[in-house]
Amino acid sequence: MSYTRTTTALIIFAKAPVAGSAKTRLIPALGAQGAAALAQRLLDHAVCIGMEAGFDYCELCTTPDHSHATFQRLAAGYPLVITAQGAGDLGERMHRALSRVLADHARVLLVGTDVPALTPAVLREAAAALDTCDAVFVPALDGGYALVGLTGAHAELFTEMPWSTPQVMQATRARARAAQIAWTELAPVADIDEPADLVHLPEGWLA
Repeated sequence: MSYTRTTTALIIFAKAPVAGSAKTRLIPALGAQGAAALAQRLLDHAVCIGMEAGFDYCELCTTPDHSHATFQRLAAGYPLVITAQGAGDLGERMHRALSRVLADHARVLLVGTDVPALTPAVLREAAAALDTCDAVFVPALDGGYALVGLTGAHAELFTEMPWSTPQVMQATRARARAAQIAWTELAPVADIDEPADLVHLPEGWLA
């Protein structure tokens, strides 16, 4: 299937929900199995909202590979393209995925799977913002961001960044300003990384 450069694409970055390697910072609160179960629920949520947003193309970009049963179940149930993130730090992997998908689409959004506050409406708002700017972000309350959307690859936003620190969004703003990239930011959201973040889960998710 071919796509024109007027379309919007969504990339969901996902890690296999394997006990002991998924959501490891939550293991002290939930145990290895509980953290993996939550990772799977967050992944399911991200795919569901991606589908409901109604974009032209949706990709599940996975690590360490796409053989996990959860990835296969989602691919069987939804019109997803499954790809591998490949090697490199987070910035390298994100930039590679965005560059690849931007070859066929005018606007690309990239999200992770740890933000239950994201909704189809937020995704559509982010896509619409790219009609008037080069980039859009949904900042995270911990200093990172939960969504990045671009109309161009902009490698400077991803190279040698302080990933997994509270300085990510601040550094991203500085890079965008220096490169004269016009960007907008939507309302910040909480992501689920640490035990203290569990208060931001929807009611009943830990039942």
